Parts: sequence; structure tokens; C-alpha cells
Amino acid sequence: MTSPAIPGGSTGGGASPGNLRRVALTALAPAVWGSIYVVTTELLPPGHPMFAALLRSLPAGLIALALTRTLPHGRWWGKAAVLGGLNIGIFLPLLFVAAERLPGGVAATLAAAQPLIVAFLAVVILHERLSAWRLFWGVAGAAGVGLVVIAPDAQLDAVGVAAGLACAATMALGLTLTRRWGRPEGVGPTAFAGWQLTAGGVFLLPVTFLAEGAPPAIDGQAALGYLWLGLVGGLLTYALWFRGVTSLPITSVAVLSLLSPLVAAVLGAAVLDQTLGPIQLLGFALALAAIVAGQLPAPTRKPRALESPRSPAAPESPAPDLIGK
Repeated sequence: MTSPAIPGGSTGGGASPGNLRRVALTALAPAVWGSIYVVTTELLPPGHPMFAALLRSLPAGLIALALTRTLPHGRWWGKAAVLGGLNIGIFLPLLFVAAERLPGGVAATLAAAQPLIVAFLAVVILHERLSAWRLFWGVAGAAGVGLVVIAPDAQLDAVGVAAGLACAATMALGLTLTRRWGRPEGVGPTAFAGWQLTAGGVFLLPVTFLAEGAPPAIDGQAALGYLWLGLVGGLLTYALWFRGVTSLPITSVAVLSLLSPLVAAVLGAAVLDQTLGPIQLLGFALALAAIVAGQLPAPTRKPRALESPRSPAAPESPAPDLIGK
């Protein structure tokens, strides 16, 4: 089943109140995801990132299925498995590999390449026209995030860079396929998110225990952190995110993901006493400009009217004789 028609066209977000509301609700998802770094470092036991990813996805997915009592049917069993694997099950392990082998700023900047990848995938999968406007602001947004989060002494690792780029490409493909397939008729955003969270969590279950072994001890502080990851960072935000993916232009949604590293930087400054200097503030403004521009329709050139030049000395041609000579 193809996705529903997009209000405002496929190449631009439009500025109607309904569209702005959808954009604002969709933007809440990456904004909340920006809090995951602080929650992980301040509340969760160290050394178990895959377990955190598992608790972020599988319980939230099962809760969504229990609340909606809606299961996939027909081909949607396979589609839900593919989308859940791309958007969650494969994406999160690649994200953690990049985060472990690269400085956090480098990993976040590689992930910020996602809007650029989506712009090209939209041409192949959604048959949209490649827009120079989208490409320019995609590059500007990634550059802005890089200025905010990359430290001057950041070092690169080949495996980490490959994982970071694969992470961006995996989620970009998942987003584009989600937009291509849409949601089945009668299935709400919560149920749709539940399918993918459950599929991603089932994929993560054996990977987590093979990679990390037994789960860590969970005290009250860790329980609070896991609840935030699962209920807010998982169930609520993914329902909002997939609702936006299936109802807004895909390139407009993709650029909203830049909010995640920006919110993480703000929380780092507020909670962890990290500083934002002039370069970081410049990058912050550039990334925000890219996010706003990504919601606007690409400017179009008005074609010039074709006028046949007329010699001032030449007399006006008579109208043709319709009766004939």
C-alpha cells in the first residue's frame, strides 16, 4: 500500500496550521532523543548500551500492541519486520559501535548526514525530483551539527566511521521505505510504531545477550532512566515520529533529526556543565536554519514569457482572411 497524499505537496512542507502542528509534534521525537545521552550517562549502569537499546524498544513495542490490539496482516508481517530492523534493530547497534569507536561529536555528525542520504533515496524509491535546495540545506545542517559537537582534537577510526555512515544510511532507508509503504488503512500511529519497536526488539534480544551477557543490576535510579527510554524515548516518540514520516514530506522529516544532537548539546551545557563557545553557537544557528528551511517548499523560478520582438518600423501584420481570397 502506498503512502497517503501529503498535504502541501511532496516537495515542500507548506505553512498551513495543520502542517505546522504535524511538524511540531514530529519534531518532539528527535528533541526527546537528544536527552538519551544525559539519561544514559547520569542514570543508567555503564557498559550495557545494548541492554538499554533493548529496553527502549521491546517493552514499548509490546505495550503498544497490548493497548491497540492490532497485529500486522498479510504482507505487513514482512514489511513490519523490515522497517523494525532498519529503523531500530540494525540502526541502534551501528549507532553504539560508532559511539564506542568515535568521539561523540564525530558520531553525531556522521548521523547528521541522514537528510542528504534521504534526498537521494527519495529520487530512487519515491521518484521525487532531486532538489538543490534540499541538498544545500542538508550539507549546511550537517556542517552546523559538526561545529556544535566536534572537538578540535577529535580522532577518526575507520571502523567507527564506517559504522556511523552505515547507521545514517540504514535509518535513511528505513525512513524512505516507511514513507513509500505508508500505514495500512485503519492502523494508527501507536500500533504502527508498536510493530516496528517489537520487531526491532526481537532482533536485539539475542544480539544483546551475545554481546553483553547477563543484564546489569537495576536500582531505582536506573529504573527511572529505563522507564524514560522505553515509555517516552520509545513508545511516545516513535508513535509521533512514524506519524510524521507517513504524513509529511520525507525530506522535511529527515532534517528534523538534526534536533537530536542540538538538544544533547544544550542539555550537556545545562546539566553536565559543558560549554558552548562562539563556534558552537554559530553551528547551532546554522543547523536551526537548515531545519527551518527544510520545512519550506523549494523556491521555483517563474518562466519568462516568450515574446517575439517586433520591429518598430514594420507595419502590423493583418489578420488572416478566414474566408480566403
